[in-house]
Amino acid sequence: MVKGSALQQRFTLFDAVLTVVLGLVAVVTVYPVLYIVAVSFSDTASIVQNKVFLWPKGFNLDAYKQILENPRIPRSYLNTILYTGVGTFINLLMTAIAAYPLSRPGFFGRKFFMIAIVLTMFLTGGIIPTYLIVSKLGLIDTMWAIVLPNAIWTVELLILKSFYESMSGSLRESALIDGASEYRILFNIMIPLSKPALASIGLFFFMGHWNSFFIPMIYLNDADLYPLQVVLRDMLMFDTAKETGLIDQATITPQAMKNATIFVSMIPVLLIYPFAQRYFAKGIMLGSEKG
Repeated sequence: MVKGSALQQRFTLFDAVLTVVLGLVAVVTVYPVLYIVAVSFSDTASIVQNKVFLWPKGFNLDAYKQILENPRIPRSYLNTILYTGVGTFINLLMTAIAAYPLSRPGFFGRKFFMIAIVLTMFLTGGIIPTYLIVSKLGLIDTMWAIVLPNAIWTVELLILKSFYESMSGSLRESALIDGASEYRILFNIMIPLSKPALASIGLFFFMGHWNSFFIPMIYLNDADLYPLQVVLRDMLMFDTAKETGLIDQATITPQAMKNATIFVSMIPVLLIYPFAQRYFAKGIMLGSEKG
């Protein structure tokens, strides 16, 4: 009885309000996903008559069959995987290298570089100057136009810098005494010990590249190079999708095709995020500690 009463006392009004709010957030978050899945697996008649809510009506796989038969969607899917994989790797590598000297108190010009980096969060060159630079470098219609201009993200750089600073300085001092170079310290000590922080910012990089459609629209003119998000945008614009043959109205409704493509684009995120979640919270907390 004592334990039960103590538990009741600990459950305050704030806990009740927080539970209700989080429950509403969960419903708002999960409902669109369930609806998308239900529509993508429903038959045409049920979709047209608006009978689909949270469970498929008249189960069929016509939308997914058309996705596989349309060469543009699998090709764009592979493009997205390639851009996301290469882009995330470059982001992690460049961020890990750039954050290391900035975390060293004795680094010459450290304060100046930090101010210059932080200013990029508020002041940018703009789309047109950036496009001109990318064009002059001959990167238009290449993968590098997507991944190189965004090789380092400021917020993630600051997170990893803070994580490096929270690590014990005796590790670096011991390595220097043993004759290790700064490169060896970075790649053999700092980076392996920074897996939680790298996993947390890597999740941001992954999501940013996977969901990116504006940058590819600017720098890619060849439809064969489009990522999935650009193709999905074309599909969501009904007239464009009809003209380009992305949707066969004779066999399937546009809604089913669109929702099936959306669900397919969500699969990698749904598979990766649960495993990266523990590193995400741990990396953010450790990166904010000093000592």
